[in-house]
Amino acid sequence: MRTTSFSLLLALGSLAACQSQSGTATTAKSGSPLPAAAMANGAYPAADGFDMAGSDARALALADQVMEKMGGYAAWQQTRLLGWDFLDGSYQLWDKQTGDFRWQKDDLVALYNLGTKQGQVYRAGQDISASPEGQKLLSRMYPVWVNNSWWLLMPFKLKDSGVTLTYKGPGQLMSGQPAEVLNMTFKNVGVTPDNKYEVLINPQTKLVEEWAYFPKATDAQPSFRRHWTAYQQYGSIMLATDRSDGKDGRGLGHVSASATVPADLMQNPRPVEKL
Repeated sequence: MRTTSFSLLLALGSLAACQSQSGTATTAKSGSPLPAAAMANGAYPAADGFDMAGSDARALALADQVMEKMGGYAAWQQTRLLGWDFLDGSYQLWDKQTGDFRWQKDDLVALYNLGTKQGQVYRAGQDISASPEGQKLLSRMYPVWVNNSWWLLMPFKLKDSGVTLTYKGPGQLMSGQPAEVLNMTFKNVGVTPDNKYEVLINPQTKLVEEWAYFPKATDAQPSFRRHWTAYQQYGSIMLATDRSDGKDGRGLGHVSASATVPADLMQNPRPVEKL
């Protein structure tokens, strides 16, 4: 990865947000599989370590509505493989079940596991893992996954471990439409836990339609405010691709979501066709 491309990630978005690696549904307290009845009823349990005491009921209710509108918790848990282009021109695939993360850009490919934090790097199909370039890229894969998946999946992470979710009050989208605003902060998780987000939900659609990023929770003004729109159905869930600020047209491409993983896809050392 070129230094400039990684700097772009840092400039455009945070490296915060604890991300769960498993695709297995769990209860908030025990970590055991969520009962089928609860899944069928659309329950959205808070993850182990979610700050329930510091969060409030209105924020939790809004998070539940967002999850339901995006397909529901059961659909999210059953979604296994996610693919997307990030803003720096890279393409990645994440297997939620195994923790395998596949990143490619031009002729460079990194195959990494989020659980073991081990992997390989290939250029034009040749293993360069032991080279300084390969080692540097491998050292970045975990924060790259945290950042890049956050830009795709943030609304599915509102009740993740380490998150505190509170209701800020009514606000406005950049279009002038009314919004319900959540504050999302973090406790001892992720790569940069001092971050804060304001998550703006359209009260009509019950979908997240904007977000604002604060490098520090104490900051008075956000570093950026961007759209979270252009929703489409991908597999059994809804995802949004527009991340523009109304001027720059930024967005995510080649988005995909499925319950299955093609054989050998995650082990291929050469750039693959985007799904």
